[in-house]
Amino acid sequence: MADMDPADTSSDMDSCGTKLFGTPAPNTGLSSDQCGPTCGCPGLEKVGTIPTPEMIANVGSFELNAPFEEILEDPYQMPAPDPAPEGTVCAALIEGTSYSLQTFSSTEVALSDGYIVTHFGACGACSPLQDLAVYMENPDLTTPVRECGLKSISDGEEAARECIRDLGFTEPCAQIWFYNTRHTRQECLEPCLLNLNAPYHEEDGSLNECILCDEVKSGDVFKAVAGRTRRNTGLPSALCRPCQEVSVLEHQY
Repeated sequence: MADMDPADTSSDMDSCGTKLFGTPAPNTGLSSDQCGPTCGCPGLEKVGTIPTPEMIANVGSFELNAPFEEILEDPYQMPAPDPAPEGTVCAALIEGTSYSLQTFSSTEVALSDGYIVTHFGACGACSPLQDLAVYMENPDLTTPVRECGLKSISDGEEAARECIRDLGFTEPCAQIWFYNTRHTRQECLEPCLLNLNAPYHEEDGSLNECILCDEVKSGDVFKAVAGRTRRNTGLPSALCRPCQEVSVLEHQY
């Protein structure tokens, strides 16, 4: 059973302070007073999932019945997919040690069919539970993925792909992460070189220019193709986000 809280864009949520949703890491650049795994108005807080080793091991133990197809063409060279209609969810049907994924028009429909909601929005390349386990285990993926992306320059693109794959992602999820890093390098090289060793956030909580450029130039395609993100899965990460951008749920599989 999943306990859902869709992203709230209301002014009431905005009025309850400016604390961001996330889990600060050494590279975040923010304190726990500025960013934490709980945010929002008293009584209406959004509480992110704090994974335990046992939870991560359990999530990663299931086998997907019908794996996603590999992404053999760069999705950034195609028109951006349309976003899923509001209320759409990706849900898992657990059958012993295996499972199936399906996109549903609403949480209610998914639950009525015996599925467990695993993230908000349509299913995509990073929706498998194996990828969820990687997200759970690595709240700071910005630095390792960036280091993998830099391998494209020093060792070639295949080395970068292998580096991302070695983080534990399924092949399709590793592929969209690779295409994302390549597109960001093409579109955001100057601000990213200038901020190579900078904290992810400015002192006021805003993203640094490199990460903001990635968000603006590469984010929409990544989110549409990947399906799962930390924000629509309720996982706090080292990139701290405004509370109204986050959807939380309880992961029990």
